[in-house]
Amino acid sequence: MMRILKYVVLDILKNKIVIVYAIMLALFSWSAFSLEDNATKGLLTVLNIILLTVPLVSVLFATIYVYNSNEFIELLVSHPVKRSVIWKALFFGMSLSMVVSFIVGVGIPLLIFADTGTALMMIVSGSLLSVIFVAVAFLSGILSRDKAKGIGVSIMLWLYFALLFDGLVLFLFFQFADYPIEKPVVLLSALSPIDLCRILILLRMNISAMMGHTGAIFKDIFGSNLGIILSFMLLALWVIVPFLISLIKFRKKDL
Repeated sequence: MMRILKYVVLDILKNKIVIVYAIMLALFSWSAFSLEDNATKGLLTVLNIILLTVPLVSVLFATIYVYNSNEFIELLVSHPVKRSVIWKALFFGMSLSMVVSFIVGVGIPLLIFADTGTALMMIVSGSLLSVIFVAVAFLSGILSRDKAKGIGVSIMLWLYFALLFDGLVLFLFFQFADYPIEKPVVLLSALSPIDLCRILILLRMNISAMMGHTGAIFKDIFGSNLGIILSFMLLALWVIVPFLISLIKFRKKDL
């Protein structure tokens, strides 16, 4: 497994798209802190980059990589190597590469300009988002043989998580304003890893006014250390569940 993992990591890190991705993240992050008159404004700019750009690039690049690696995967399957080992090596290699690119691009300026606690929270959240959307991409790639369809599913999932989810929450609030729906909204928040990361970071920054309805409820319920642990457990499930489903599908797939 380690030989496959090493090959995948080196292959991805040499990819021009990944290099450009890391450079662009670095340019945006350094610019955000350099152009703003205080660190908080720079952090909010970087936060938007983490919540929108990182998931999009991760899910698109990983989906395309899975489809482009079909011949390589078939070659590995023809050897006496377990399918689970192949799929895990591909997943861990892709995840590690995207996390390294993210840390190089965003993590370094965060550690320099932001306080340590906020910087670490943003780095961990961004890294988890990278891995989560790699897992989503692997699931999309294994469910459909059609490359265009798989990429389309990945983009639609990103649109839901990044843009449509908060609109859905606001719609529910307006439609059921006369009813006590706080607990259902908290449960609904678990359906969006992007929203969970946004709330965790804003809770750390103590900017409750910008957290919206879902964030205000989370501040009351998940403002404690136990709440933060629970949020990270939910994010871990977002990695584990899609990947395990894709692993089961890959084991049974007729290549």
